[in-house]
Amino acid sequence: MVAFKVAVVQMRSTPDPVRNAQDMERLVSEAAERGATYVQTPEMTGILSRDRAHFRALLQDEANDPVVAAARDLAKRHAIVLHLGSTAIRAPGGMAANRSFVFGPDGRQLATYDKIHMFDVDLDNGESWRESATYVPGERAGLVDMPIGSDTVRLGLAVCYDMRFPELFRAQALAGADILTAPAAFTRQTGEAHWHVLLRARAIENNGFVVAAAQGGRHEDGRETFGHSIVIDPWGRILAEVKGDEPGIAVADIDTAQVASVRSKIPNLRNRRPFAEPRVETAT
Repeated sequence: MVAFKVAVVQMRSTPDPVRNAQDMERLVSEAAERGATYVQTPEMTGILSRDRAHFRALLQDEANDPVVAAARDLAKRHAIVLHLGSTAIRAPGGMAANRSFVFGPDGRQLATYDKIHMFDVDLDNGESWRESATYVPGERAGLVDMPIGSDTVRLGLAVCYDMRFPELFRAQALAGADILTAPAAFTRQTGEAHWHVLLRARAIENNGFVVAAAQGGRHEDGRETFGHSIVIDPWGRILAEVKGDEPGIAVADIDTAQVASVRSKIPNLRNRRPFAEPRVETAT
């Protein structure tokens, strides 16, 4: 089993990828200085802009994206696993992919994951979001073995709205994930109601750690995000949290031995049983 420090980086990303890369560098470096060997940044680290023309003009493929390059360099410079929670990457047809990247301590790209579930909602405070108008949804669940010293730890990859789909996290846990992730740009309204309870539920029902870095505060494009970047243990306890919505970091010590311990106490992953699809019964 593996014991190490993890860190969540809370940001307030802007429409300017260069500024965002500079903020990411400062906060990731602080996390590395505090001993974190796995560091996660939030969803849309690279750009947050509701101006679609501006947004599309800045899109790059992943080989030329400045935030991806900065994340790769940071991982190598600090010899850490750096999980770029997500950034927008150019996709065919004028669309974008909401893509996560995981870089190893040597700067090598270990994995990518494209957000599967699109946030197409109308909230009762007047907010309306249609991610499917901008992003191409991913099709495959994300899973990666990341190096921690001479060991490896299996990491499940998800992004923001994905956390409302527990079957994704269950599939990752059944595939051996010790840590489940959900970097996010959660709206303030939904965050106040659901952020903590959803993430704690994903940890408890899968007996795994949950690590979720978040955007926080009022952004230059007018949106408000909830913040509260968080690390949760397999028993559902909060180990570390960035209180509030200001940029910053939180660091926690974790030990994957706790995953095995909790899964032995409450073996719900083993106790699963097949069942027939539900149907409406009618009187005869």
